[in-house]
Amino acid sequence: MRAVDIELLSNLSRPTLDPSGERAVVAVTRPHLAADAYVGQLWEVALDGSVPPRRLTRGFRDGSPQFSPDGSALAFLRAAPGEPTQLAVTDARGGEPIIVTDAELGVDAFQWSPDGSTLAFRARVPELGRYGSVDGMSAGAEAPRRLTTLRYRSNGVGYTGDRPARVHLFPSPDLQGAPFVAPIAERDGSTQEASPVTPGVALSSPEGDAGAFTFSPDGTELWVVEALHDERDIDLNSGVYAYGIEAGESARRVILSPTAGLSIGDLVVGFDDVPVVLASKTGESGRDFVARNTGLFVIEGDSATRLTDAETIDLGEVGSRITPAGSDAVLVQNRTRGRVELLSVTRTGDVTPVLDGAVEVTGAAAGNVVVASVQSAESFGDLVVIDGAGHRRLTDFSADIRAAGIARPREITVPTRDGSTVHGWIVRPEGDGPHPTLLMIHGGPFSQYSVHLFDEAQVLADAGYAVVFCNPRGSAGYGEAHGRVIRQKMGSVDLTDVLDFLDSALAFDSALDATRLGILGGSYGGYLTAWAIAHDHRFAAAIVERGFLDPEYVVGTSDIGDFFADEYTGTDAALQRSQSPQAVVDQVRTPTFVIHSENDLRCPLGQAERYYASLKRNGVETELLVFPGEDHELSRSGRPRHRVERFEAIIEWWNRYLPV
Repeated sequence: MRAVDIELLSNLSRPTLDPSGERAVVAVTRPHLAADAYVGQLWEVALDGSVPPRRLTRGFRDGSPQFSPDGSALAFLRAAPGEPTQLAVTDARGGEPIIVTDAELGVDAFQWSPDGSTLAFRARVPELGRYGSVDGMSAGAEAPRRLTTLRYRSNGVGYTGDRPARVHLFPSPDLQGAPFVAPIAERDGSTQEASPVTPGVALSSPEGDAGAFTFSPDGTELWVVEALHDERDIDLNSGVYAYGIEAGESARRVILSPTAGLSIGDLVVGFDDVPVVLASKTGESGRDFVARNTGLFVIEGDSATRLTDAETIDLGEVGSRITPAGSDAVLVQNRTRGRVELLSVTRTGDVTPVLDGAVEVTGAAAGNVVVASVQSAESFGDLVVIDGAGHRRLTDFSADIRAAGIARPREITVPTRDGSTVHGWIVRPEGDGPHPTLLMIHGGPFSQYSVHLFDEAQVLADAGYAVVFCNPRGSAGYGEAHGRVIRQKMGSVDLTDVLDFLDSALAFDSALDATRLGILGGSYGGYLTAWAIAHDHRFAAAIVERGFLDPEYVVGTSDIGDFFADEYTGTDAALQRSQSPQAVVDQVRTPTFVIHSENDLRCPLGQAERYYASLKRNGVETELLVFPGEDHELSRSGRPRHRVERFEAIIEWWNRYLPV
């Protein structure tokens, strides 16, 4: 796979099932280099395989499909080039979609009411005079912001307090009515006020950002995850609130208080019409988020009961959702040992695998059968149907990327110097080698490398490099204890784990060249790369990308700076410095390429600039590459041309210091 082959990586949304049980609809999105954007449409897939999958819509970027409860309509999100995403609804039998919202900053989520008569959507509401809400007023001409909280920005968004995310309501459109025709002005100069689109009626609180939301079983209330308590700027807790559809905010009531000590993700109605959430415990302080496994909780009365094991089951993969599956079970996505499996959980806490093995489930829908979007070593995304006979693949959206050429990863588990084990993979080019070898380290740290087709490793292998990558202690997928062991001990066993994995991989595969080594990583991976080259000088070169490099200066500059460094590296100055790559930068001798994004609010640009300047002043061979307009997610969802340019710069660096 070459860098430009990212255009062949088709990513699938969570599917939606037609209530008839005959078909599913899924959004298929991919990078488009000529447009320098992500494009995608909805695809219809017959569950019996009787007809090939077909493209159902032809928008620039269509996503997040949901059938109405009776299956007569299909709602989805549509974005036109350069325009914010809006909510569209179309007849499920086909036809021209109706754009039904006119949200100034776009819509990012929506939900049908149980009877299909109403739609709820979430959108940020700009303060008047900001973000283009007044024609002709540029960002530089806006009024100054007076800030009184610690949390006021978010990576990928920017300032949040003056554009809170709120949930809005409006009636479902009449799909059989005549299309809207814009009236011309009357002879007296007046115009008729008429429009097929709506800003909706805001229902949730303007005091903070609305999270997950759903209608109550009878459709009379909207249940919303929010943090509205006085301590919300200090702790990480959230609650569930109910808003009366007719009365609005004035009738808000508490379903689950933030005092329950949960940081809540998804929310659905399940188990005979009770609230069910994905959430993680925040500890006595309300801030101890480090390596807390996300669990499934059912809300009864004013308390929440955990149904999944806190140590071994983790439902916290990015994009993880709850899928109701009848009245007595829900489906959840459990990350474990580099996989994301689909589990069924009953009201009594019985857990049954629905789809496991060497796959990563990215979304599911349930009816008389279960359909799931999955990734694997040879697929960036395909749809499977699961029934009593097992699972059957319905699509092959990765045929082109396989034809372009991918390297099959080799999975190994190796011992570490202190008697533990570390699990990971080797991806290498064709041929006997010996190949120059790169140690790659993931971000998080509470995340995992997994079995899905990994573009980073594939592009490097195509360029002639063997890549080894693993899930050291501190990673997700191996239990809470495995993840929490590096809390306020960063750069300890996590460093020895990745180095021990590298040594074992070199011994395991003779095609890997132990005399020509490089090291690279992003975010926490950038942290551990910078830490490693200050303590181990075997590497010919290094790449430190979007790194968490100076814990002291994350506070007050990062969007998570008020708690991340405190919890991971402690609040004692000496303890923090003992885990800080910036504090040991004078020990680095390895040529180091520092890559960062201009708008990164997670690990701000100053982290890279200070580290780079220190290397430069110390005489280390170094360069700094800064991507304009990008944030912390450049390598995953940045502009397609920037992603290719990033790959090209990385390969050029390795060719310079580790020529193939």
